Amino acid sequence: MPEQMWAPWRMEYILGSKQGACVFCDLAATAPSTYREKLVLVAQPHALVCLNRYPFTASHLLVLPRRHVANLEELPGEEYDALMRLVRDTTVRLKDALRPGGVNLGFNLGKAAGAGIAEHLHAHVVPRWDGDTNFLPVLADVRVMPEYLDDSWRRLAPAFVDLPGQHHDPR
Repeated sequence: MPEQMWAPWRMEYILGSKQGACVFCDLAATAPSTYREKLVLVAQPHALVCLNRYPFTASHLLVLPRRHVANLEELPGEEYDALMRLVRDTTVRLKDALRPGGVNLGFNLGKAAGAGIAEHLHAHVVPRWDGDTNFLPVLADVRVMPEYLDDSWRRLAPAFVDLPGQHHDPR
């Protein structure tokens, strides 16, 4: 009999409501006292960084503007610049903290491009290691997550404390 593999975190996303308030706008408005609970690493005046609650791999980060826009061209220049600087700074800190073999960076602009939340622009910053993917996603629609989200947050939070903005002090 084959052994079962469990990915129960996925069901929360599959069955969860896709209606109502924007989850990213909720993150942008949250108080620093809830950053750890909401997986926010740093919030700046125009953008913020958080862990993806439904990651493709451990420490999958999202960088998003505070403004609720769907497209890059909708951001005023100052906000666009701040978002792109934060994508760069996030990538540097992720590399320093985790030493991945590589990093995937990307924006899925629009539902047809694969955006799960197309209405609020966001960048994915995904650490990658040799051999971190295998046959499981193809054959069983299961991803093996080697670390809990809170453990990822605790590992990454110290790498972001030197960035300007609001933080939940990880110490």
